[in-house]
Amino acid sequence: MKYGIRHLLITLTVLAFARPIHAVSFSPEAASPARYDVVWNSPSKDQNGSMPLGNGSTGVNAWIEPNGDLVFYISRTDSWGDNGRLLKIGRVRISLNPAPSTDDFLQTLSLADGTLKARCGKTDIRLWVDANHPVIHAEFHGPEETVATAAIELWRTEQVAIPPSWECSDVHLFRPRPGEPWPKSGPTVMEPDTLLRNLEGRIGWHHRNIKSVGPAMHAKIQGMDGFKRTDPLLHRTFGAVIQGENATPVDDTHLISPKSKTHRFDIYVHTEHPATESEWLAALEKHIAATEATPLEQRRADHEAWWKAFWERSWIHAEDTDKNKNDAFVVSRGYALQRFINACGGRGAYPIKFNGSIFTVEGFENGESRGPDYRRWGSGYWWQNTRLPYISMLTSGDVEMTNPLYKMYCRDLFDYHKHRALRHTGHGGLYVPECIYFWGDMFAETYGKTPFEDREDKLQDNRYHKWEWVSGLELSFMMLDRFEHTQDEVFLKETTIPFATEVLKFFVEFYEVDENGILVMHPSQALETWWECTNPMDPVAGMNAVTDRLLALPEHVRTPQLREYWAQVKAKLPPLPTREIDGEKIFAPAESFDMRKNGENPEVYCVFPFRLCSFEKPNADIGRRTLKHRHSSGNHGWRQDEIFMAYLGLADEARTNLVGRARTHHKDSRFPAFWGPNFDWIPDQDHGGVLMKAFQSMILQTEGRKIFIAPAWPKDWNANFKLHAPYQTVVEGRVEAGKLVDLKVTPESRRADVICLISSGHD
Repeated sequence: MKYGIRHLLITLTVLAFARPIHAVSFSPEAASPARYDVVWNSPSKDQNGSMPLGNGSTGVNAWIEPNGDLVFYISRTDSWGDNGRLLKIGRVRISLNPAPSTDDFLQTLSLADGTLKARCGKTDIRLWVDANHPVIHAEFHGPEETVATAAIELWRTEQVAIPPSWECSDVHLFRPRPGEPWPKSGPTVMEPDTLLRNLEGRIGWHHRNIKSVGPAMHAKIQGMDGFKRTDPLLHRTFGAVIQGENATPVDDTHLISPKSKTHRFDIYVHTEHPATESEWLAALEKHIAATEATPLEQRRADHEAWWKAFWERSWIHAEDTDKNKNDAFVVSRGYALQRFINACGGRGAYPIKFNGSIFTVEGFENGESRGPDYRRWGSGYWWQNTRLPYISMLTSGDVEMTNPLYKMYCRDLFDYHKHRALRHTGHGGLYVPECIYFWGDMFAETYGKTPFEDREDKLQDNRYHKWEWVSGLELSFMMLDRFEHTQDEVFLKETTIPFATEVLKFFVEFYEVDENGILVMHPSQALETWWECTNPMDPVAGMNAVTDRLLALPEHVRTPQLREYWAQVKAKLPPLPTREIDGEKIFAPAESFDMRKNGENPEVYCVFPFRLCSFEKPNADIGRRTLKHRHSSGNHGWRQDEIFMAYLGLADEARTNLVGRARTHHKDSRFPAFWGPNFDWIPDQDHGGVLMKAFQSMILQTEGRKIFIAPAWPKDWNANFKLHAPYQTVVEGRVEAGKLVDLKVTPESRRADVICLISSGHD
């Protein structure tokens, strides 16, 4: 749709609907994700044919092999090894004797109840990770009696030195930049797992960190060893036990369920830190007892209820008006499957890892296996990547999945961030580096090898991130979004306001002001891309956006002193930087900039994430021209062109990019939402995260109390949708042939805030 037409529609509908849209109750079928179930009619030869399952903390990659064996990797969000790598728990294989036939085969990922369901000949298999308890259930039922064997398949069976070539992409604890010599600190050694010996009626194993490699060294080099804390890796213990009714261990790795028409194995998974083996096992026993206190039938019902409520929270079902096309379906399926992956790995102790979440499988580089624990870009968190799985969660109603993100960055590390700012710069407040481990330290190669005491410049060495400090501003802005949606004043007062205020404090203390009292942010950089900058767009837009929203908070949630401070900060902020190209005014990466080193587009950060420029604002034309002149473009990985396009009202462009993204997944993976590797790894959570946010923003955007419907929706796509808006609002609608034909707004009082940007079906 051309923008001129859309602009006219906005003008005509900016206050309210010309005529009322029918208020309807949508059928239960509207919420059903069954249309996106992944169905295969043949077994998988290996891990590349795995399906993901999970309960938010524990995940599995499962597949059924041609011989009828059910095989799955087990993962956790908190199974950090002693080298800081997020390790798999292990792998389990379950076999039946006689083996079921796979000549007549059907395997389905049933999204509605988070269950893998398969038929191998006359044998039915069901695998599910309890949504409410730390247990995986594998169930088998057939017409004839069989013997079932569950086997533990470990690969960490002895000490192994990780090759230096891996460290450049996987470990990061000692990673230098390519070609830069570092002092030898010995090999990076991966320790073996430990089998539990002579268990009664069970088999099991665990991995216990007998050493910790990294945190103490980093703290010393980075001048943070004075900050007292528990070592985050030492004695972290994680593992699992497998049990089954009347099952008997053959040895420490094989458990046999006796001859029967039905079998069930229960795999309990747990992480404890710090813990001895006995302490870990005792904690696991408590989880088992607590779980089994509720009958299995009730737990299964509760599991199904959790997934039912999840899918009923929100959806977008789009379809092409041209029945010969399926572009809209492919995008809708990608959206649903990525949301499912988020739910399977997004409620754990730590944020989602952008480079694979907990659903990586055996990694190959240059045709060589690097094992199931491998992932490119290592164990740390890169903020510009980490945020992307989270940017859609409020609109989909999945607020609880944002908790691990804010717990780590804004609560657990709050004092650490402040201590680092004071140590490294001598100033108050806090900044969040782009690259950190979950315990707060910067990557070794980011900070550099020279110890803190021997430096004149205490800041990190790596110029890609040296002054890249937009992370704290983005976190603040996202938490203010969360308050708008939830109206959770406790979280606002205890987490958001203290964090955001300290972030602003750091910027105004670190930088000087000019003769007019305006901040001069130099030295600085615009993301990783422009290195020599003054007043770069990302922090300028971020500070303006955050202060505007803090100042707009209700009086009862902030003190007069805080508001006065925020107003003082606001008065010091420079305007959004602009420049001219071919006689046209566009936004600039910075007030002044030089030395382009990467492929990001910081000049459009005023569009997203900070929403200071969007389709309905007076500066929209400047934003569209800026996008046109961007240096880098693409629709894969962390590139966000579709989001920029949606916020600028460019429906056709957003649709084209989004369809291309949804059709691009890892060529060797059978599961259609295992994206990547792109810039990162498989499955690429940035790729799916951008897909979700762009799709949402095409059909729903908000600004304060305003709710815009279809700001960038293509006229040849129909849709059913239910999404969440600020002020605890839910919007359901149906678009047909370019018209909004049904609408339901909850609460009804918010209907007056809805602005429809396509024709009413009842005009």
